[in-house]
Amino acid sequence: MSNPKIGIIVGTTRPNRFADKPVEWLKSLADRRDDLDFEVVDLRDYPMPLFEEPVSPARAPSTNPVAQKWAAKIASLDGYVFITAEYNHSISGALKNALDYVYPEFVRKPATFVAYGGVGGARAVEQLRLICIELQMAALRAAVHISRDQFAAVMQGEKTLADFEALQQQATLALDDLAWWTNTLKAGQS
Repeated sequence: MSNPKIGIIVGTTRPNRFADKPVEWLKSLADRRDDLDFEVVDLRDYPMPLFEEPVSPARAPSTNPVAQKWAAKIASLDGYVFITAEYNHSISGALKNALDYVYPEFVRKPATFVAYGGVGGARAVEQLRLICIELQMAALRAAVHISRDQFAAVMQGEKTLADFEALQQQATLALDDLAWWTNTLKAGQS
């Protein structure tokens, strides 16, 4: 039996984005596990237009070929880690747009979060949890919040995310919870 597949979704598309640092850090932690398989899913690889479908994806799939590719990728995964910046107390427009294109592919799957920005990206995670609940996902409590000081130290090249033991502990807890929820929800769908 194969391990559940987890998508690490990169939630920003900006040039010179910080997101690549937590993605690389989390992927290195995740790859040490033997209970889940991880794959980075970068929104840059799915350049979807602004959502303007005639009906909700809850009722009919998108007709856009890139959105169809995105939906197929999301469907192939059993759980998710969203790497999200905080933009104006919420998530990026690119991530919100991508989430709007998919519905049944997310239903009854768990998600956890790695966030950065004002107050460790907590407001972005709060907004993202609400969206996940509307998509019938299990939004997990455990998450990683990269503080302003940690963010600044990494951006200035003084430290890496691996230098912060508290982040390592948060990530371990989040991934442990994600493993439990992924296995439990997957078993419930059988």
